Amino acid sequence: MAREKKYLQGVFTPKNPKKYRGNPTQIIYRSSWERKFMDYCDLKDSIVEWSSETTIVPYRYDLDGRMHRYFIDFRIVVKEKTGNLQTYLVEIKPEKKTKPPKQPKRKSKSFIYESMDYVKNQNKWEYARRYANDRGWKFVVLTENDLGIKN
Repeated sequence: MAREKKYLQGVFTPKNPKKYRGNPTQIIYRSSWERKFMDYCDLKDSIVEWSSETTIVPYRYDLDGRMHRYFIDFRIVVKEKTGNLQTYLVEIKPEKKTKPPKQPKRKSKSFIYESMDYVKNQNKWEYARRYANDRGWKFVVLTENDLGIKN
């Protein structure tokens, strides 16, 4: 029996395709959380433009010392109450992945994998913050708490 997917993937069709920077017929979401954020970007008046996985940031992964490419989930441009435009790079991640894993009594394979994943995410986010700061942008990580999702 094939394993069931634990998350939803698909193609997003925007109601406001002119706000999307890129091909609005090829917007891919890789989770229901990303899908929810796409709806928000598409419908929220203060978001004047948005794109998905179009910003690529080179980063060094501490565990192998090599450079890799980080495809940030979203780039959005928000018209703030002052009238100024602010660009945000947005990553969608479970809250659990934003914190170091809890060390079990014995080191399991899953603990080692979660630890490596945590280091990789921290490396990506450090480089993304620098990339954003260099351009006058902001980098944020949104979790299920920010998206109003209950597990």
